[in-house]
This record gives sequence, C-alpha cells and structure tokens, in this order.
Amino acid sequence: MEYTKVNVILTPLNPIASDLLMAQLGDLGFDSFCESETGFEAYIPSKDYQSEVLNQLELPFEGVQWTFETEAIADQNWNKVWEENYFQPIVIGQDCVIRSSFHPPVDGVKYDILIDPKMAFGTGHHSTTSLMVQHILEIDVAKQRILDMGCGTGILGMLCAMRGCQSVMGIDIDEWAYHNALENIELNHIENMDIQLGGAELLTGQSFDMILANINRNILLEDMQQYANVLKPNGLLLLSGFYLEDLDIITKETQKHQLSYLSHKTDKNWVAAVYKKAGL
Repeated sequence: MEYTKVNVILTPLNPIASDLLMAQLGDLGFDSFCESETGFEAYIPSKDYQSEVLNQLELPFEGVQWTFETEAIADQNWNKVWEENYFQPIVIGQDCVIRSSFHPPVDGVKYDILIDPKMAFGTGHHSTTSLMVQHILEIDVAKQRILDMGCGTGILGMLCAMRGCQSVMGIDIDEWAYHNALENIELNHIENMDIQLGGAELLTGQSFDMILANINRNILLEDMQQYANVLKPNGLLLLSGFYLEDLDIITKETQKHQLSYLSHKTDKNWVAAVYKKAGL
C-alpha cells in the first residue's frame, strides 16, 4: 500500500504542540507518527489523503509556528524500513533491553521487552520512556497493582509485569496504541496486564499501588485529581512527558492532592519524577 508522509516542522520545537497536531491528524485518518528533530512525521494511506484537510488544522498554542512538507511513499517492507532507519535496540542500565523480534537477543539482561513496530510509529525510544524505565528498575513492584496511564505500546506496564507485580491496567485513548499494546503483551507472553481503550473516565472505582503516567504536562495537570483519587495511601505516582522547567508546576499541582515529591531524573531536559501519596 502506498502511503503519504507529511513532515510537520514546528518552530520552536514543542512537544505539547506536537501532541495537539497529532491528535487532529489522527482524527483525519493518519494512523502512524514518528518524532523528528524538527517536529514529527505523519503517515496516511495515499488513497485516504486529502491535501486540503491540512489547511483546516488549528494550533491554538502561542509562540509556535508550523509548516509541512508532503511526500508519497511507495509500498515497501515497513519492518525493514523501520529497522534500517528508525528502530535500533536500546539497553537501559544493565537489566533491560527494548528491541523488536527482528533483532537478535541481547546477552546478560534480565528483562527483554519485544516491540514489533508497524510502519513508523514510535516504540519508546524517547528520553521520557528511558527515564521511566530507570525508575521502575529501582522500585520493588512485587505484588502491586499498577496503572499504566497512556500506555502506548505497553512498554512500562510490561516491565512491571516482568518484575513480578500483581497486575497492570494499561489505558490509552488512541485506538492504534490500544491494539498495538494488545499485540505486544501477547508477543511478550504477559498474562497479568489488561488493556483498555479510553481516558481518565475509566478510573472510577479503581485502586492502585502505583501509577505510571508518561503523557504530557497539560494532561497530567488536568487528570491529577483522578490519579490521586485511585492511588492508595503511601502509593507512588511516576510522571513524565514534560520539561525540567515544568517540574515546579507539576509538583505544586501534586501537593494539592496529598502527593509529596520524592525524586526526579533528567535527560535532554526531559523529566521523570516520583511522588508519594500521604499515608493514613
């Protein structure tokens, strides 16, 4: 199948603006996205592409300008394209590797996470995912019930399952991510992870020992109350998807909901922070 690639260029580069545009493009039939140094690439089957829809997009985000370039991509072996151009295995610490099934195993790691990509959709090679993985590797998750909010491909939740947690609920509002996470938990033989399609409205009546949320600043701030409501006393909340300069505003919001700051990690100005809910 022939695809059309739209290369979206943001000036200056802004992850929240990228998310807003991706969401609009997803509603217009674009089914795959890949981050780039200047913004992101969006893909859609050429038979479904209509150039005029791009002029209908709105970016209500002050100080950010965007332009785009289009290119027709002939049908090809997308796994091969990904392997050669996008997706290389990454080893995090000494214990965890994230790779595809077309990559050979890496010797000496405890947690071998397989992610089979489709087209050029992201597979967790972002700094925020690596930072969250580092936190998870340092936390004893045994017998805990865990929420992976905005689970994407399911990487974080699957790592918790591999490390002996009781169960994981993965939630994502994106239908493609939902189906891909289901495929990935089967690929990794994960039996205690449940994937649901939707948003924070699915949290009603739930209860978790630890919550993972690698999304973006605005959604984290908007949903903080829901996270606090379903997190057990003394439970941990791991947040990422925002810049170092946003850490203060995130922390101030957590404090409104009986969550206290414990620590954070940074990489390329991205942050993953850990908070703890007050005990009884």
